[in-house]
Amino acid sequence: MQLLTGRVPETPLFTIVGAAGVGKTTLAVEMGHMLTPHFDGKVRFVDLGTLEDPALLASAIAAALGTLVQSEDPMAVILGHVRQEHLLLILDNCEHLVDAVSRVVERLIDAAPQVRILATSREPLRVRAEHVHWLGSLAYPDAGAEGLSLDALMAYPAVALFMERASAGNSALRFDVDAVRLVSDMCGRLDGMALPIELTAVRVAAHGLEATARLLGERFSLAWAGRRTALPRQQTLQATLDWSYNLLPEAERLTLERLSLFLGPFSIDAALQVVTDEDVPTDAAVASLDELTTKSLVSPDRLGNASTYRLLEMTRAYAREKLLARGRDAFHAMARRHAAFFVAELEEAGFPTRRCLDRVNYFSRQLGNIRSALDWSFGPDGDLALAVRLAAASVSVFTNMSLLVECRDWCARAVAHLDGHRDTAVELEIQAALGLALMFTRGNSEAAEAALRRALTVAIALDDHWSQLRLLGRLQIFHERIGDYATAHDWAEMAVKVAEVIDMPEAAAVAASLAGISHHLAGDQSRARQELESSIRQSMPSDRRRTIYYGFDHRNRSGIALARALWLMGHADQARAVAARTVREAAGLEHAVTHCIALLWTLSVDLWAGDLEGAEVSLANFTRAAEVNALGPYIAASGGLRGSWPSSKAAPATRWTGWRRVWPACAPPGTSC
Repeated sequence: MQLLTGRVPETPLFTIVGAAGVGKTTLAVEMGHMLTPHFDGKVRFVDLGTLEDPALLASAIAAALGTLVQSEDPMAVILGHVRQEHLLLILDNCEHLVDAVSRVVERLIDAAPQVRILATSREPLRVRAEHVHWLGSLAYPDAGAEGLSLDALMAYPAVALFMERASAGNSALRFDVDAVRLVSDMCGRLDGMALPIELTAVRVAAHGLEATARLLGERFSLAWAGRRTALPRQQTLQATLDWSYNLLPEAERLTLERLSLFLGPFSIDAALQVVTDEDVPTDAAVASLDELTTKSLVSPDRLGNASTYRLLEMTRAYAREKLLARGRDAFHAMARRHAAFFVAELEEAGFPTRRCLDRVNYFSRQLGNIRSALDWSFGPDGDLALAVRLAAASVSVFTNMSLLVECRDWCARAVAHLDGHRDTAVELEIQAALGLALMFTRGNSEAAEAALRRALTVAIALDDHWSQLRLLGRLQIFHERIGDYATAHDWAEMAVKVAEVIDMPEAAAVAASLAGISHHLAGDQSRARQELESSIRQSMPSDRRRTIYYGFDHRNRSGIALARALWLMGHADQARAVAARTVREAAGLEHAVTHCIALLWTLSVDLWAGDLEGAEVSLANFTRAAEVNALGPYIAASGGLRGSWPSSKAAPATRWTGWRRVWPACAPPGTSC
């Protein structure tokens, strides 16, 4: 341990390599805790065991880093955020994604020299700068241990682990020197592997040392002969799990197999939903889960709280094969229950409701299960009706985690299979999310507008006024972005009428924001100021939850538009103060689109004030925010602005001509706009 903790901070990539069950994850987690002070608390853990699609690798890393991704290239966003960071990134269980992990790791090493990566895998990543630590089995006494004392035997790590786990399972156990020698022999037959040792020790707690030693010899004799083949450690683990599985009663076998549907943590409610039926009644399922936990086949979730569980990757893969062996019908019946549970869980929280947003931490930890359920539901043997409901219900999860590309893709698949869900809240949420995701990931396309308009039509038919307001805001900014200010103004007027029906301050604030921006763009600065100040008065302070709920921050947009209106009305100092405050608030939201909007609109205030130095700073910050988050439309806007940028050496009249090229819709202060 001291060797590794001394070398990891100085090594770009350190990979712990070993067989399944040898303790790679345990070692990596412990090292993460020990190295936390060295990295000032910036240690991030990514459990790749819950990830099946290599295309989602970068998104999983971004989620662990807390980085918002709203573009087609998550790695570009990650690299932009960590380029100057000093942090430790732990990538656990890389073996099934080794090619994708290798590519990502090389990009991180090249672009972020202060980032340190600690990986665990069953094979080296084989990339530049990789240092490999081969984690072998725990040391145990060899065949000549008969003459060793009790203390000498217990000094071996394998023996110590065995005795600690057995004693934890049964505090009445007592070990004399002969018993410890028998333990030493068992550890040798288990090849010193941590997981088989723990499983065997649990059996000692239940059945006693001598009975377990006899079972070990009987059950493992064929497997140990297999150790002479090319994959000895895999056979050892297979034998261990075969032995544990064969000792289970049928109800526990069925429970273990059915739990293999879960990717990552699961609650007892989730387990019962999937496991329970006429073959495994509720009381038997509860008892089986308890027994499987006692036998170390199910583990309390080490990254969560005590109320959730998980299967180790090796155990889950083994149990999944056993479930598949029962036939396609049995497997798909369990997969349908798994998907149905998460549909119900997400729908109960409500599609776009605040309650769902408040539970983002819980749902983000269920992302592996949600993805797995979506994969199965949309698959050839899945349930398309369930898939569409799940896509709609999971929108809040993906948007809260800024996984807009993934959200877009699932919603696009759902739109193709709406059938019985047309003109329902399910279609409303899918179309609304699809339009938003398309707008921010692919630009202002006809498809984005069509999806938003269709969602609004459904919201009107359902008399859902809050959804109408949400969609009118998205449509207003869509048409504002393409320069169709007249249509944007029409959406704003409709929003005002909807807000009057809702009759709540938040609704009035959103509608006033849309109206004020429309008046500002139309040149009526006095009316714009009135509406924008009203919006800010009635708004709650900006927070990220509300920003994601609407798709962007209305209060922040109001502040930036107000700053421009104030300047055009001759209130220069007040305008600059409002602009500066609003940009600071936008940065604090950690929402890239909102931050870019604020910086872009602030440029005009700097330019009108003749503050080219301040404008340069705003443009540089805007460019960086766009590039770091790989926001293509904003990157293009940055290049266009830079290409028409006025020179500070030019005469004032010439500089104004240059400014008009940048902001052609606006005239100099003191004239109409």
